Amino acid sequence: MSCTRDDPDSRPPLGARGFTLIEIIVVIAVIAVLASVVSPMVFQNVSDAKQATARSQIEVFSLALDSYRLDTDRYPSSEIGLSALRASPSDSVYARNWRGPYLRREVPMDPWDRPYIYLAPGEVNPTSFDLLTLGRDGFPGGEGEDADITSWN
Repeated sequence: MSCTRDDPDSRPPLGARGFTLIEIIVVIAVIAVLASVVSPMVFQNVSDAKQATARSQIEVFSLALDSYRLDTDRYPSSEIGLSALRASPSDSVYARNWRGPYLRREVPMDPWDRPYIYLAPGEVNPTSFDLLTLGRDGFPGGEGEDADITSWN
């Protein structure tokens, strides 16, 4: 005896036929609601992590700059910049007593992929240096992730 399409024994049971369109729409709606609730929390954590990274890097650079000053009796000039923490400056005034490298790796970009701003003497700290990043927006000031992160705050 062969099975045909009309043969009731050859059909799958009612519960095994698959999902209805309404069931699929409900599942998609639940996923969308969950994504809308979870996404802001994830992005806030990314923002917080970038700010914490910038603060930590500025602190490490500041310690390295202080070590540089202890050895050479001055901070590197703005023109020489943070590169003096990795390689001896060619200027004999700055190269004298240089005992670096003061950092194990090259100076990275800030978390928003821009170079850190280094000024020596600083505008805020005229007897030492200013080291900062302008945050996500790249402009002075701002709030939240757009806020400046500095070595003096």
